[in-house]
Amino acid sequence: MIYNIAIAVYQFAVKVAALFSPKPAKMVKGHREVFDLLRDKIDRNARYIWFHAASLGEFEQGRPLIERIRKDYPQYKILQTFFSPSGYEVRKNYEGADVVCYLPFDTPRNVEKFIELARPCMAFFIKYEFWQNYLNALSAKGIPVYSVSSIFRPGQIFFRWYGKSYQKVLKTFTHLFVQDEASKQLLAGIGVDRTTVVGDTRFDRVLDIFAAAKELPLVERFKGGALTFVAGSSWGPDEDIFIKYFNAHPEVKLVIAPHVVDEAHLQEIASKLQRPCVRYTQATEADVANAGCMLIDCYGLLSSIYRYGEISYVGGGFGVGIHNVLEAAVYGIPVIFGPNNKKFREARHLLAQRGGFEIAGYEDFERLMDRFLSDEAYLKASGKAAGDYVKDNAGALEKIMEGVTL
Repeated sequence: MIYNIAIAVYQFAVKVAALFSPKPAKMVKGHREVFDLLRDKIDRNARYIWFHAASLGEFEQGRPLIERIRKDYPQYKILQTFFSPSGYEVRKNYEGADVVCYLPFDTPRNVEKFIELARPCMAFFIKYEFWQNYLNALSAKGIPVYSVSSIFRPGQIFFRWYGKSYQKVLKTFTHLFVQDEASKQLLAGIGVDRTTVVGDTRFDRVLDIFAAAKELPLVERFKGGALTFVAGSSWGPDEDIFIKYFNAHPEVKLVIAPHVVDEAHLQEIASKLQRPCVRYTQATEADVANAGCMLIDCYGLLSSIYRYGEISYVGGGFGVGIHNVLEAAVYGIPVIFGPNNKKFREARHLLAQRGGFEIAGYEDFERLMDRFLSDEAYLKASGKAAGDYVKDNAGALEKIMEGVTL
C-alpha cells in the first residue's frame, strides 16, 4: 500500500516537472505512447526475452548478455525497456533489440497491461532494478526473472529494520547474479539464497568495445610519434587542471573529449588553451599535423580515442562523480581522476592495483605527470596494472549463461 502511494506520488511529480523541463517531458510522452507501441510492434507469435535497464549505464552492463542471447538463441526476440530518457533517447534505435520502449510506472494497472501486451517468456533486470509490482506479477505468472550485475550494501532498504516487508521483492527473483561475495552474504542474511557471484558484465562489455574499436586516421595523424594524453568526459574543473599542465609541456599532445559538447563549452575550453588547437569535425590532415590539442566536438568516439593515449584522465571527479574508468583502463594505460570516486567500485579497485590515480588538485596532477614523463618504466607498469585489472575481472557473461535455462 505504502509502495503504491509512493509510486503514484512519483508519477505525479514527474508530470509536474514535465511542464517545466524537457527531460521529464520526453519521459511523460514516451510513457503515454508505450502501450500503442507494444500493440503495433509485438509479434504475437514470437517469444520475447525482456531486458530492463534504468538508464544507459545499466543498459551497457546488460548489453553483452543481450547480444550473446541474440547470437546463440535467434529463436527468441528481444524487448528492451528503459526508465530514464537518458537511456531510451540514446538507444531507442538499438539494433540488438526487436522492440525498445519506456517501462511504464510500476502501478498495478500499468503492470497488468504491460505484461499482457509484451508477453515475455523470461525477464532480466539489470543492477538496481527492483520494481515490486512488476516482479510480483512476473513471479505469479511463473515467468523466470533474473537480476544481473546487482550489488548490495548494508545501507539499502532491504537490510534495515524498516525494510523487512520490502525484502520479499528479492525473493521473487528466479536467481540473482551478483557482483561480489559481500552481496551474496547480505542476501543470505535475509533468506535469499538463489544467488551466484559472477562479477560485473561491464568488464565483458569494455573488452567487446576494445575489440571493435574504430581506427581514426585523423587522430592517429595528430598523435604522430608524440606521447598523448587523452581526457574523456571532462568538465570545467577537470579542464582547469590538465590544461594548465599541458600549456607548459609542448612535448605532450592533448585530446579532450568533454562530457558536454556544446558551443559554449567548446569555446570555454579553447579560451584556456595556449597552444594550437583543432576541432575534430573541422580539421584537415594538414591542420592536425601542426596542432598540439585536438578537441572532440562530437559524441561516440571516446571509447576508440583512448587507444591513442599513453595516459588517460576521466572527468567528473570534482563534481557529479567520475565517469567510466574501464573504457580507458582496457587499453592498458593509467587512469587519472578526481576525488569524488568513493562510490565507484572500479575506481577504488584501480587505485588499489596502482593502475588508477586520484588527484585532489593541480599540485597532485603535476607531481604525477612529471613522474610519468620522466619514468618510462613507471608509466608502463601503471598501464599494465590498469589493463590487467580489466582482463582479470572479465568472465561474468559466461557464468550467467551457464546459470540461465534457455
